[in-house]
Amino acid sequence: MNSEPSNERGLVVMRILSEKITLNNLQSLENTKFFPDMVKAVVDVDKGIIALNAEMHVDLEQFLLEAGSAQKYLYGINIYYDGDIEFDSAINPPRNRDAGFPRVGRYVADPAARKLIIEVVNKWIEI
Repeated sequence: MNSEPSNERGLVVMRILSEKITLNNLQSLENTKFFPDMVKAVVDVDKGIIALNAEMHVDLEQFLLEAGSAQKYLYGINIYYDGDIEFDSAINPPRNRDAGFPRVGRYVADPAARKLIIEVVNKWIEI
C-alpha cells in the first residue's frame, strides 16, 4: 500500500492500493473498522486507481485530488465484505449530471461508468 495519511490519533486510515488484494485481505486491513460490513472507496476511472477506508467518500475524493486525480473521473462506492459493490455516494451527482443523468441522485447512473468502476475494483481487489 502507499499514500497512507494519518488521522488525528496517528492511525493510518486512507490508502491508495498499489498491489492487488483479496476481499479477505480488504476486511483485515489495519484500521478498516469504520463500518462493520463494508469499506468506502473512491475510484479514479481515468488513472485506474482506488482509494479506500474513510468515514466519508469526500475524504477519499480529496485524498485522490491531492494525489493528482481529476475530480471528473472520481466515483464513490461501497465495497461490502461479501463482494457486493454499491454505487452510492454524495460525490456522484456531479458526474451523473455531466453524463446526462441530472435527476438520479447519489447512484452512479451511467452504465459505462459503472463498468469502468467494476474494472478498476477487479484490477485491485479479488472479489
